[in-house]
Amino acid sequence: MLAQLREEGQALLAGTAAALRCDHPTLDIGTQQTHGDTAAVLQHASAVIRPGDTPDSGPDVVGVDGSPTSEAAIAFAFDAAAVRGAGLVAVHCWTDPAIDGPVPAYSAVSADPEPIANAERILLAERLAGWADKYPDVSVQQVLAHDRPAPALLKYAATAQLIVVGTPGHGKLTSVLLGSISHALISHAACPVVARPHPPG
Repeated sequence: MLAQLREEGQALLAGTAAALRCDHPTLDIGTQQTHGDTAAVLQHASAVIRPGDTPDSGPDVVGVDGSPTSEAAIAFAFDAAAVRGAGLVAVHCWTDPAIDGPVPAYSAVSADPEPIANAERILLAERLAGWADKYPDVSVQQVLAHDRPAPALLKYAATAQLIVVGTPGHGKLTSVLLGSISHALISHAACPVVARPHPPG
């Protein structure tokens, strides 16, 4: 039964690819048959593309959160920028309760944002270290934003060719996280949005 399903799937993929190549002869089309939950597999491979015009001369934008979660996003963003000859804007956002919290917390602590910003700037540089050597033709702009991730990334949506963010992969928290940053980008960004899950393990 499983062998028959695989054969039918391969035939369906081959027919679909042939029809697409006929309509789009210059497009590089690949196929892949994957065993797994449909929603999870599609989420892993998907990008949300809105109808309308996307800038063809702007940069790609990637959200860098300082955790392993964003590694898959960084890898995808560098590769996508290299393929299209685009620049890359790497955005790392930070907030701190002593500075950004309620008025009582702010007034109780005389917080200097500069040491925090410096530490976050170093973290961003560390996350990007090595990628410039792997993709020497990709021009990278490092942006440190004292802001929440969604509004900070959306500031680039009007001129970006693509926005890439990371997600933790499959699991109970995925929908919660997608419901915050990724959902905000998908809902409001005019350019394509890619949410790359962190590989398990």
